[in-house]
Amino acid sequence: MKKTNKEFENLIHDITNTEVYNVMKRYRHHLKGSVYDHSVKVAYLCYKHYQRFGTKVAPEELLRGALLHDFYLYDRKNKAMSPRLHVLRHPRYALANAKEYYTGLTRIEQDMILHHMFPLTISPPRTRAGWLICFYDKVAAVTDVFGRNKWKHRQSALPPAQSDKVFLPALLPPAKKNRSGKKRGHV
Repeated sequence: MKKTNKEFENLIHDITNTEVYNVMKRYRHHLKGSVYDHSVKVAYLCYKHYQRFGTKVAPEELLRGALLHDFYLYDRKNKAMSPRLHVLRHPRYALANAKEYYTGLTRIEQDMILHHMFPLTISPPRTRAGWLICFYDKVAAVTDVFGRNKWKHRQSALPPAQSDKVFLPALLPPAKKNRSGKKRGHV
């Protein structure tokens, strides 16, 4: 098992060791962990699936899509920063950020990121890898909610925020005015 964990770490280190990706450690996700923890867990589940059953998709491609599926880079608990209907809209923001910070996304990786929230979103995945991440994202979410609370330990272990560099998400359109002329929140 040690060998597989080392292999997994080698496959994901080019993304998880970047400064922008580590920002996700600061954002709480599914009650008991961070977005970073959740994304790495989904990637690990996809990796274990690949080891056991194999796929036609290269493991690097499968793990890259899994790691970037929630790469939206904002605190969804902060109402001023988060879009309305985050659950439905965050895949588009994650894809825009993934394209901005990690070049050369394949069609399969883009499908994995954009359609991972099916059936909550209307459009289903178009690839087998997209269906895999859809399934393992739900599995990880359930274990995030009903598992041990890692968030309290994670918060105390985080270094102080770096104020000199802020990564802005490829995010939110400007607020639109409704019929009465008042500005609405994020669309």
